[in-house]
Amino acid sequence: MTAALVLDYVRTPRGRASAKGALHGRTATDLLVHLERALVERTGLQPERVEDVIVGCASQVDEQGANIARTSALLADWGERVPGVTINRFCASGIDAVAHAAARLRAGDLGMAVAGGVESVSRVPLFADRGPLWTDPATIREVGSVHMGIAADLNATIEGLGREELDRYGLETQHKAAAAWAAGAFAGSVVPVGPGEHGPGLDHDELVRGQTTLEGLAALPPAFAQLGADGQDAIALNAYPAVTAIEHLHTVGTSPQMADAAALLLLGTPEAAEAAGLAPRGRIVAAATTAVNPVLMLTAGQSAVVQAIARAGLRPADIDVFEFAEAFAALCVKFRRELDAGPDRMNPNGGTMAMGHA
Repeated sequence: MTAALVLDYVRTPRGRASAKGALHGRTATDLLVHLERALVERTGLQPERVEDVIVGCASQVDEQGANIARTSALLADWGERVPGVTINRFCASGIDAVAHAAARLRAGDLGMAVAGGVESVSRVPLFADRGPLWTDPATIREVGSVHMGIAADLNATIEGLGREELDRYGLETQHKAAAAWAAGAFAGSVVPVGPGEHGPGLDHDELVRGQTTLEGLAALPPAFAQLGADGQDAIALNAYPAVTAIEHLHTVGTSPQMADAAALLLLGTPEAAEAAGLAPRGRIVAAATTAVNPVLMLTAGQSAVVQAIARAGLRPADIDVFEFAEAFAALCVKFRRELDAGPDRMNPNGGTMAMGHA
């Protein structure tokens, strides 16, 4: 089995997911095309060497429908022979696209691929595809699915976490992200979006709030208490009868901020990289996908990390840096505790609660 090498990686700045956000005027396809052209410019890549474009997108409807991976490759002038496929694994769609590409590279099915993710939440909102998991009462009752904010508060309650502990994590990730931007940590990967007829452009993550204080976070009201009172708590408590009540602790300051953004990796085998004259910048050693019950839902990320580390023949203590999706503060605090991942090892440059979740 051959290796899956990382040859380059790029992302857009993350724009605020609102009509006032700097990237609202750009479609998801626009963002992908911007990065595809940047990969060519940065690496001298001949697009015909790319054997597949694999893109993750959670809301594949309207502007984000009809296989935007293929559409973007065509609009980027990569030629009619470069294929594309768009996949959906909800919030893990982008990283799963990378895992799919890496598996095919290691298996010898591909020599070179581009993989990543895109979402323009301001233009195509979450749940816009109106699948039965969100809209069909019978499916919701049978599966027991709840809103992710309720799941976050349930996890916090089960773990015995307090409001201040969550707020302190929210403060930490904001300050880390602001410091990372000030230090130029993202200069080698972020491709600014220039101004034009569709908007003012953006050269930084629009959502980072380096001025955040613990006092300011403490003053924010719980974000999901009303959802719970409207029936979501009852669904969750039915699945976890040992929990007498859900403490609603998460606020907008300890929840992931929605963003408009895209990110792509150029991946290849050693043979393809050598033929293209590209030096590897990393290697994908292992990947894992796990699932948990749809009420807790948010704990699958941690179990996937543990499984991927084991597949690589390593232990959590062997990992220098964890980049863990900040799907609410409670899950980050739980991850840190159970994997003994201190602030310097976990999201040292901040995460999605500060920079935006797309």
